[in-house]
Amino acid sequence: MKQERAVLIQCLQTAARAVRKRFGKVGYQLKGKANLVTQADIASQKIILDLIRKHFPAHDYLAEENGVKKTGSDYVWVIDPIDGTTNFAHTFPQSGISIALFYKNEPVLGGVTNPATGETFLAQKGKGATLNGKKIHVSATPKMEQSLLVTGFPYDRFTRLPALLERFGAFLNACHDVRRLGSAALDLCWLAAGRLDGYWEDNLNPWDVAAGVLVLQEAGGKVTDFSGKKYKKIADYGKTLLATNGKIHAQMLRVIRQTQPRP
Repeated sequence: MKQERAVLIQCLQTAARAVRKRFGKVGYQLKGKANLVTQADIASQKIILDLIRKHFPAHDYLAEENGVKKTGSDYVWVIDPIDGTTNFAHTFPQSGISIALFYKNEPVLGGVTNPATGETFLAQKGKGATLNGKKIHVSATPKMEQSLLVTGFPYDRFTRLPALLERFGAFLNACHDVRRLGSAALDLCWLAAGRLDGYWEDNLNPWDVAAGVLVLQEAGGKVTDFSGKKYKKIADYGKTLLATNGKIHAQMLRVIRQTQPRP
């Protein structure tokens, strides 16, 4: 994994430089009512895929902006060139470049960098997680009533807002507070760093969460779907997501089971 890790870091650093140059200087297009894409997304993805193709031509990949190579390789790179594009387009400095490498449907490398702040989260399976080179670990918060939670609302929220707000209200009543920061990748990494204690969201895509899931797991956290089960294949990542410090996982799972929408 030494070469793969080096290339992942190179991808993050090179793409981050390109994205920083465009911060506050690009417009956006709509892929959906609340789903944006910018030229920075396109540039970032091209940089990443060019490097992966150069160093690992036999590897497959799955990238957000219509970037798919599917030959049956055991190695699959899962890429979000900018997670939190709405934030980026509005110059809100909370977005991340997210890259994960899977081997036989298991994440083995993951990295997320925020071009605006320079924070870079890295993880390798079995070797822990770091923030700018320093080891990180999830919080020790033991009860949901003492927790700070984070969530997000999916692109189809307009069609099921009452149910989403019912769940949001239930969590809001059960914790210190709830944040909505706009980048699933960074939400997971902030949870890994102990800044947050729990996170729930549904209708995400694998590229939104793949790298962050590994960072969180390697920092001692727990990730399941809304039924409490672990992901078995790449396509399952993010359909429903419950991520915690591990200590409040069962408590959050009870709230999810008691509220709509059900998975």
